[in-house]
Amino acid sequence: MAVKIDRKITGYAVVKPDDKPVEGAAVPRETVAAELPKADVIQMHERIERPDVLIGSTYKIKSPLVEHAMYVTINDIVLNAGSEHEQRRPFEIFINSKSMDHFQWIVALTRIMSAVFRKGGDVTFLVEEMKAVFDPKGGYFKAGGVYMPSLVAELGSIIEDHLKSIGMMHDPDMSAAQKALIAEKRKQYEERSKKNADVSSPSPAPAGEGARRADEGASASASHQEDIEVTGDGTSFPPSASMCHKCSTKALVLMDGCATCLNCGYSKCG
Repeated sequence: MAVKIDRKITGYAVVKPDDKPVEGAAVPRETVAAELPKADVIQMHERIERPDVLIGSTYKIKSPLVEHAMYVTINDIVLNAGSEHEQRRPFEIFINSKSMDHFQWIVALTRIMSAVFRKGGDVTFLVEEMKAVFDPKGGYFKAGGVYMPSLVAELGSIIEDHLKSIGMMHDPDMSAAQKALIAEKRKQYEERSKKNADVSSPSPAPAGEGARRADEGASASASHQEDIEVTGDGTSFPPSASMCHKCSTKALVLMDGCATCLNCGYSKCG
């Protein structure tokens, strides 16, 4: 290593390995770094052998692009167990399904991803790369109204959820103002929907027509329920909402003549 000398040399001497250090003499930084105590921390790298038992999670993918469901299992290795440096890191991934149509690329993809996991370091780049894969035949909406451009993109979304669960990735925190804005927009939309429902409520009818209108109302609510189920289980967004290009969620509604997202707060009017 080259050392820059910024003052005049008054004398010099050759230091041999057997010589004892002179009191007050400068000690090389390499020697000081070698003498400092180091924490016994195990880092993730490809030389770590697979333990007999690994902990993991299994995720289910039900896509309209494949006939049968796919089950994604991600196993983690625990590093520095029982210490303050304990952490979980992904170690291997498997995908199982009854459908054999995609067997070749699934096996190839899982082996490559497992090799990347065992290499260690920052493996979060896999999420961005996989979610940017688009199917030329078109994507689909999964449960909750979130748009998936391809099956590989949904695999990337599952890896993202898993990395978040073990602490390798974190959701960007929304500001208090943005959360308040989203809550206000949802409340306004709910109030407007209630007013529209009250206005469109049927007027009192003779007894002969009561049963017929009741049957029509029951079938109308049944069809409305079917529309909500198409949007996805557990969704809180109206079935008529369109997709927001910012958060890729089917939560964009028209409010006061302006397209507004009830999921992320995006507004076309600013």
